[in-house]
Amino acid sequence: MEQALQRARQAINEAQAVVIAAGAGMGVDSGLPDFRGNEGFWNNYPVARRLGLSFADLANPRWFTENPELAWAFYGHRLNLYRQTQPHEGFALLLEYGKRLPGGYFVFTSNVDGQFQKAGFDEERTVEVHGSIHHLQCVRPCGTDIWSAEGTEVNIDMERFRALPPLPRCPHCGALARPNILMFNDWQWLSRRTDAQESRFKNWLKEIDKKNFKLVIIEIGAGTAVPTVRITCERLAQWHQGTLIRINPRESWVPEGHVGIEGGALKTLRQLL
Repeated sequence: MEQALQRARQAINEAQAVVIAAGAGMGVDSGLPDFRGNEGFWNNYPVARRLGLSFADLANPRWFTENPELAWAFYGHRLNLYRQTQPHEGFALLLEYGKRLPGGYFVFTSNVDGQFQKAGFDEERTVEVHGSIHHLQCVRPCGTDIWSAEGTEVNIDMERFRALPPLPRCPHCGALARPNILMFNDWQWLSRRTDAQESRFKNWLKEIDKKNFKLVIIEIGAGTAVPTVRITCERLAQWHQGTLIRINPRESWVPEGHVGIEGGALKTLRQLL
């Protein structure tokens, strides 16, 4: 462990630009639930256990048609939770580090919670690859519009786990609204906002390459169940000759030549930064 920490510190000290990548494990130290496996999910949503629904079952756009009150109970509860949650100190450590590098930073996250922006990270330097719960779209959708969820309130009967009317509506056609999140088996998700983020990210990477800046990729709490972040980080390390530092309490293995650290987000970031 100490050897891995030393190697990671060296890569961090030598870097001129950083990609900060995060999965669900990044939020655990802020008190956000860990949905790893059905038991972890069911502990936070007992009604899902009673209904025999897994996270993948419930995080499906079909509920907005079949049972809108259940769909908005799940996403409305998460929206309220993320609004109330304060990012842990590790976010501030990463932001301070990224700001002082000549090439700066870019965030790449599968999290939909908006915690990076809440911690002060630049919206223009963030990729939310699965979208954001803080933005809404039409369920149909009737067009390509994506709008802020600011001011949208969802009240929930937690005993029955049902969202109470009125439910969020599309301002254009009056149909039900839904979060602008990429769900499972989702063909209605509008990717325009995320596409623009990814375009800015690609342009930043081109600038980094043009200036021959040394890149470090700090990946935190990204598991193998939905491996989007892990795969992206390994490709970035390969294509841009960067060093990958993977922080994960259970799945810290890395390709040869990179650094895996078995640990949680906050404790490890304090040790490194």
